[in-house]
Amino acid sequence: MAKTEQTDADVWSTAPLGESSWLEFSTCLGIQGSIAGIDEVGRGALFGPVVAASVILPEQAWSHLIAANIKDSKKLSSSRRTQLAQQIDGLALDWKIGYASVAEIDQLNILQATLLAMKRAVLKLKVKPALCLVDGNQLVKDLFIPQQTIVKGDERSLNIAAASIMAKVWRDDLVVRLASKYPMYNLEQNKGYGSQKHLLALQKYGTSPLHRLSFRPCQIQS
Repeated sequence: MAKTEQTDADVWSTAPLGESSWLEFSTCLGIQGSIAGIDEVGRGALFGPVVAASVILPEQAWSHLIAANIKDSKKLSSSRRTQLAQQIDGLALDWKIGYASVAEIDQLNILQATLLAMKRAVLKLKVKPALCLVDGNQLVKDLFIPQQTIVKGDERSLNIAAASIMAKVWRDDLVVRLASKYPMYNLEQNKGYGSQKHLLALQKYGTSPLHRLSFRPCQIQS
């Protein structure tokens, strides 16, 4: 498992970035070849899979996405995320989704399931990246591609920000489709997270087959 020098990580984690500055413009990278951004969504949810996306943006896409005011998916409205996801889909050199199921989350724990989802997203890429930028502080296990963790990477890397958007839109769409099968949990609104209505529904109705039984709120019996 390869990783870039720790000195680079230190620079990336601490270097001040202006409002329109992104790591892809930094001389710290110095990478020959494609860069993939990796991010996940749904780690804290009570329902459904944890989902990761890997995105490789060509250099000519950067200015388009900056002009579109790309940012961390959590800071965007649902409609704006969908618009940007469509734009990323048209601009990306390659992008893929990977996920870990509820059963895998309960068996492995959420951290290991998240890393598994990230690995699957990268391995699905048809274009092999020269470097993977991973949001957070955990390297993806057994991924034999150079990788570097970036804390708050979705605010610092265009590729990671794009991955955060693609993962969020994909997972939200999945949960909304499943909401009609489990209407009592208010999934269309909470996307599987532990809102008050969701928690009250768990107390009243118990869990569904897609709830994470290893999560404490899902261990409440009706």
